[in-house]
Amino acid sequence: MGVAIRTAGEGDRDLVVRLLDEAFRNDPVSGWVFPGAEDRRANHPGLMAAFTDIVLAAGRIDVTEDGSACALWMSVPADDHDDEGDGGGEGEDDGPAQVREAVDPDNERIEQIGRLTAAVHPSGRAHEYLWMIGVAPARQGEGLGTALIESVLDRCDREGLPAYLEASNARSRALYERLGFEPSGPVLDLPEGGPSMWPMWREPRAPKA
Repeated sequence: MGVAIRTAGEGDRDLVVRLLDEAFRNDPVSGWVFPGAEDRRANHPGLMAAFTDIVLAAGRIDVTEDGSACALWMSVPADDHDDEGDGGGEGEDDGPAQVREAVDPDNERIEQIGRLTAAVHPSGRAHEYLWMIGVAPARQGEGLGTALIESVLDRCDREGLPAYLEASNARSRALYERLGFEPSGPVLDLPEGGPSMWPMWREPRAPKA
């Protein structure tokens, strides 16, 4: 049975924020950004809300019809990067600083993660950027994330567009590899003993018959 997918609108904001918060609260990168459990409970939803607002304004969010999973995408032109926070953009942009100011001005890692991922984001070719994908914990392992990603990759293949992402844990990296993504440049090791992130790139394939 296929997975019904639709494009999210402003009315879906709270749903998307909740999904991302639940899906990423225990992610290694979120744990690095908010190392204290109490701080993470207090501020992690705000960071997910900031990301959601950026993509609602400048990109596209796909959600499953039953509200159990979402994927945040940005279309990056050949001569530019997304300069709004977590990925893409030159080092001079104010996006990461603005996100930090909005979420928790005292936490420099909020800004740092944005600048670090921006620094490794490929440039020079238009591509689709999978910023984040979140699946409700109780629904993980059912193929919902794969369905969300494949719906965009099919379009990428038809249009001859590559795709890019940063995997934040080994499990997601394995999924992306099965979908045709390959390592893109060196692994990003977060400072101060933080976890690794894997930049990954996917060249378009011949469209399915």
